[in-house]
Amino acid sequence: MLSNIILALPLMGAVSALPARLAVREVPQEHAHENVLTVVDAGLQSNNPGNFGASVFGLLGKAAAASGAGNLADADCLQQAIADQVFTNGKAAGDVNTMTFALIYRALERNTGAVGQASVPCASVKAVNPEIAALQQHQDPASNGAAALNKQIATELAKQIASIGGDPTLANEASTFAPGKLGDPTAKGLTCDDANDKAGCINTLKLRVDDLSADEITAAVSGVSAGAANAGNATAAAGGAAAQACAAPSAAAAAAPAAAPAATSAPSSTAAAPAATGAASNKAAFGSCDPSIVFTQTPADGRQEAAFQAKDLSTFPHGSALGAKVITDFICQQAVNKCKIDAATEATCNAASTAASQLKGQAAADSFNAAIGF
Repeated sequence: MLSNIILALPLMGAVSALPARLAVREVPQEHAHENVLTVVDAGLQSNNPGNFGASVFGLLGKAAAASGAGNLADADCLQQAIADQVFTNGKAAGDVNTMTFALIYRALERNTGAVGQASVPCASVKAVNPEIAALQQHQDPASNGAAALNKQIATELAKQIASIGGDPTLANEASTFAPGKLGDPTAKGLTCDDANDKAGCINTLKLRVDDLSADEITAAVSGVSAGAANAGNATAAAGGAAAQACAAPSAAAAAAPAAAPAATSAPSSTAAAPAATGAASNKAAFGSCDPSIVFTQTPADGRQEAAFQAKDLSTFPHGSALGAKVITDFICQQAVNKCKIDAATEATCNAASTAASQLKGQAAADSFNAAIGF
């Protein structure tokens, strides 16, 4: 959809924070879903035998993608290869969040040179993980038959997310833009591209056109239960979110909307310990913002089941979610710019988000709110 332009920007300190195997960090187009790319890049750092560059390269056309293809011969398969490796890494760590976003990443639209032009499928490589192999990338919404195909892709994505114990409503995170105008000489269509918007400019600017309604997602995953991909990893999954928060840069952790992994046992009373520490000062650090969350039976977006959402939707606009961490991670990331919180407050927010992810329902909301002083 977007033209294949690579903007060579100064790498500054960003590269030094990454292993050499992710040192290819030129900043090309296709950063609309930066929230997804951030999680995938963090997941790739733990093990990258293919020497792939940043995940954004997988969303480009073949010529541009080759710059980040590493050892992969067919750059048309880079998106699938990165998704497959990140899913493998997440599975090994019992990290449902990383596995979920690997699936979402595989279903994102790839770049083409013109509005209405479909991207080339991966034909030369078969994914190792059947969950990844079941998916394909979204197509330019102006291309022939895209509406029906993209809905089909999103439906399959919801099923695969549900099969690993993730939140299937996150399938819409892979949705793309409204159709552009055929013949647009800029080839941009109705898009955005902002590598600095960690929530994803497609979300922030409300440009994402969801493929599925809440009812369609519910119908899609009816009868689907967590299967082999998550078997034997229950204990690790319970701690996966906390492990990622320690291993990845704070910005990556803050930008990772995610379903909370299922806990294998009731969390101890120490899980919410951060809530009692410096609550008053934490609240003051958010200035005039109210970053608290609610667990409500009547979400503002019309979801027909109890879910989490931000209390102040004007400052923190995000659809409701079944997992608290989807909302709390978004709030922590947005608060950096919207509430001008400092690094220490951001770290407190991220820790509160991780702690709350181990709880359910109102207990999760109460834990997060108390920890940040609300």
